[in-house]
Amino acid sequence: MRIILLSGGSGKRLWPLSNDARSKQFLKVLSNDENQLESMVQRVYKQLKNVQLHDRTSIATSKTQVEMIHNQIGNQINVIAEPSRRDTFPAIALAASYLYSEQKISEDEVIAVLPVDPYVEDVFFEKVKELEGIISESNADLALIGIEPTYPSEKYGYIVPEQDIKKDYRCVSRFTEKPNESVAKELLEQNALWNSGVFAFRLGYIISLLKDKGYSSNYGELMATYEKLEKISFDYAVVENASNIIVTPYNGFWKDLGTWNTLTEEMAIAKIGEGRVSESSENTHMINELGIPVSVLGIRDAVVAASPDGILVASKEESPKIKELMAGHNAIPMYEERYWGSYKVLDYSNFSNHQVITRHVKIDTGKHLSYHYHKYRKENWTVIQGEGILIIDENIQVIRQGDVIQINETQKHAVKAIKELQIIEVQQGLNLNEEDVNRLEKDWESIEDMCFSKAEN
Repeated sequence: MRIILLSGGSGKRLWPLSNDARSKQFLKVLSNDENQLESMVQRVYKQLKNVQLHDRTSIATSKTQVEMIHNQIGNQINVIAEPSRRDTFPAIALAASYLYSEQKISEDEVIAVLPVDPYVEDVFFEKVKELEGIISESNADLALIGIEPTYPSEKYGYIVPEQDIKKDYRCVSRFTEKPNESVAKELLEQNALWNSGVFAFRLGYIISLLKDKGYSSNYGELMATYEKLEKISFDYAVVENASNIIVTPYNGFWKDLGTWNTLTEEMAIAKIGEGRVSESSENTHMINELGIPVSVLGIRDAVVAASPDGILVASKEESPKIKELMAGHNAIPMYEERYWGSYKVLDYSNFSNHQVITRHVKIDTGKHLSYHYHKYRKENWTVIQGEGILIIDENIQVIRQGDVIQINETQKHAVKAIKELQIIEVQQGLNLNEEDVNRLEKDWESIEDMCFSKAEN
């Protein structure tokens, strides 16, 4: 059995902590057994380790999330990155083609697909393991996990099973998307289940679908033509057309932490970051990523969240509506985590003929930036803490606190932190987005070898 974790979306219901660069699954607001803060993706990966599924797991994601995944759970996880976001069917198809043509996985192998951010106990992943046997026994096209509902929720989709019970699974009669409360009550009377978003299939089933749709099953060829794949969800492209779908019920703990009110219910501490919350602010959570204190006085049943992207003050009851409130708000991400550390945007100015971005960059000890250059920008670095090795156009030098470095357009450069580096970086130019980052080499030893060989010549 193989696992594909789907990591996507921008999680705008958790604004301002989540943005297009940092989705909800990367927010470190949950507490682990050692009372340390961890993210949803870190929690899920740890749980997969607990049931010995981690070494059979791949993460399907967009290229913008790859560095954050590696930063949070390491380089040992296999990441399959789509070149652009094209919904869940193309992402799953790309992952399936990778397993099929690159890893040479048998078409009879069972593949389980699940979101990267379910809030569950370890026993849930034992249930995922059971899908392999259920697919084999039922010979179904798709096998789903349905959650036994605890109340008539309007937040979830429902799976309505047929009434005949075949051991641990039932045939699926139909699906209903997020009903109103009265319809949800009727569905519960029909023994409907919440749709957990977890499903399994034999690899050959998806490979055959790709061929039927005229797409290549070869990973390299599919990557090259990825923009031609229809932008459509897996539900619409596959589930609605499948003729043999079964569901197995799960009656353990399961929760979607997609909104502030549900997320704060599972937070072990009510205050994260600098600030104070008064005793009169009952059932209020404060999360502060800014370097200035936030004080909350006499506000009950609320969430106060502050980040470089903005500040939210909302009642928990109204907090799920933040996505609608922020519709049309498009701004550059003000904070990002990368494989080498993180950065926070301090200022952004857009003039008529150029842009200016000022960032506070942190490079973790032992980590480094790739060897790269920019065509349309120049950068000025002021080192405010730490020590590192800087390479500009094959020239190597040591940099320390107080040093100022000018990097012009087309100059190749890389830097490695000997001790954690903190740099104030000012970018100026016509194009300050990621498309103007032209990477030449990522491995530090290879970068140094390149410089030494040029020096010898």
